[in-house]
Amino acid sequence: MRSSRLLSILLLLQTRRQLTARELADELEVSLRTIYRDVEALAAAGVPVYADQGRAGGYRLVEGYRTRLTGLTEQEAAALFLVGMPGAAAALGLTAETSAAELKLLAALAPDQRDRAGRLKNRFHLDLPAWYQEAETSPQLSAVADAVLHDRRIKVRYRRWEEPREVERILEPYGLVLKNGSWYVVASTPGGLRTYRVSNILDLTPTDEVFERDEGFELQQFWQDHLEGFDQVRYTAEAVVRVSARLAAKMYDVSYPALVKAVAAAEPDADGSVVVTIPIESIPNAAASLCRFGDTIEVLEPAELRAELANLGRTLSDLYS
Repeated sequence: MRSSRLLSILLLLQTRRQLTARELADELEVSLRTIYRDVEALAAAGVPVYADQGRAGGYRLVEGYRTRLTGLTEQEAAALFLVGMPGAAAALGLTAETSAAELKLLAALAPDQRDRAGRLKNRFHLDLPAWYQEAETSPQLSAVADAVLHDRRIKVRYRRWEEPREVERILEPYGLVLKNGSWYVVASTPGGLRTYRVSNILDLTPTDEVFERDEGFELQQFWQDHLEGFDQVRYTAEAVVRVSARLAAKMYDVSYPALVKAVAAAEPDADGSVVVTIPIESIPNAAASLCRFGDTIEVLEPAELRAELANLGRTLSDLYS
């Protein structure tokens, strides 16, 4: 533990040039006394570290000194893909490994490259959850991530949308996907590869059983195919709607991807309105989605959707009249 901390101090000083004892203590979450002892140990080991006195002072390394002890551990290397994604790293329980990997990468760069990397980090930020949504939290996520990294089977009790609502499964977790703030685990089951929402895992029991994954499996390609297949199953019908000129002019503010895409590809009528065909999941679902647009959208087909919207309107009118 101490050797790891000494290396961290050395790399921090190498990447940031100067840090006070307080800054080092805060960074490593230890006491000032521990920092003083660690810096003395580094100096005794021959590391050219010294202290600048005064208000703008702090610990520094002799100009030009660079350590080559920047090799990544197995866990740090595994966490490399999360560098720049602190929220995801924390959710997976890999904050320490990700921070250490990032620090070692920076230490391995020349000073001008390190400065450029620092500028880029402060200019680009990835915020995954959609607007008006909070990222999901799951107490099972870190255990799932550990099983994914070590190819170990897990036993889970899972809540799904159809009856029976709660089921037990033995999963061979191949990978994790973060989609709009929600985590999904892709796992092999006796019925083939399946996708499970991690927040719906009610209980999880780790096992020591190691499984052999299909070497031809590619997570990114599987997920892309999964999304395309999901849309084909989800959209069971179509609706023809007239979008008013008022709404068509504000499509950039509309959070309805299928509608936005359809309007962008259509030619407006003389009055500025647009008639488009959009996919829908079901009559009730489409009615609930379209009613929020009020009189700026008129459903032309199917008749069942028009009737559902009319019924919804009457219900709301009776409730609020």
